This record gives sequence, C-alpha cells and structure tokens, in this order.
Amino acid sequence: MLVETWCARGHDKIVQPNHMEPASKLIRELRLSGDVLSAGELACAAWPQAVGKRIAAHTRASRMVRTRLIVEVEDYIWQRQLFALTPHILGNLEKSVGGGLVEDLEFRIVPRRREPQRAAQAVPALVPDEADGIADPVLRGIYKASRRKAQA
Repeated sequence: MLVETWCARGHDKIVQPNHMEPASKLIRELRLSGDVLSAGELACAAWPQAVGKRIAAHTRASRMVRTRLIVEVEDYIWQRQLFALTPHILGNLEKSVGGGLVEDLEFRIVPRRREPQRAAQAVPALVPDEADGIADPVLRGIYKASRRKAQA
C-alpha cells in the first residue's frame, strides 16, 4: 500500500511506502540467474535470523532439498524441541525470505565438530637425544651405531 502526498509548489505526487519489505524477498523477485544466489543459500542465510542467536548457536542450516530445509542439530533433545517449534520457525522464515520457498524443516542429528584450539604451552620440536650426553665422540658414534642396529 502506498501513501500519496502532494507537493505544495508544483502539485507533484510524492509516493512513499508505509512498510518495508525484507531484502531477501526483493532479491527473489528479481529472477536473477541461479549462479547469483540459490534458494538454498538464501534460506540457510536467513536461518539465524529466523530462530535467534541462542538456537542458531546449537544448529546449522545445511542445504535445501526441494522445499525442505535440512537443519543439523547437536542431539536428540534439540531435534525434539525444534520439531515442536516447526510452525513458528516456518512463519519466521516466510517473513524473512518470502512464502513458498521453505515449506518444511528436517532436523538431523550431527554431533558438533571440535573447533581448532591453540596450544596452552609450546611443545619442543625435537626430543633431545640421550647419546648427546656422551662426551667422547668415538664412544658416542659407537653407541648411536649399535642403537640403530638394534632398532633395525
């Protein structure tokens, strides 16, 4: 619905929208080629906004299969809870990306991946060789040769 106002000087119409449409809906209506942005990418990008930060921290929208959005969850408890919230989540997704794009949700249990971690302390690159404690170079060489022979 548009609101029309008249400019006082030249009687020109100024048309102002009284509501904002989600950008994702406008992008979808542009009918761009599939290389630009697929429906699955759009739905996956809208997932965190549709469910909120708390739920998004424990889930991940992975892909679309026809009109069904596949969502990875941490465990059975999250799967059951989100299944109960399916109608509410679908309503939020419809507001974000428009109607007809996501018609169903499937929650799959995928254990959480461990993130890379920093080492708490430096690990020495090489283990010191016990033969280096022998002061005499000839005896040190004999010791290393016999050790190699015993390990072979």
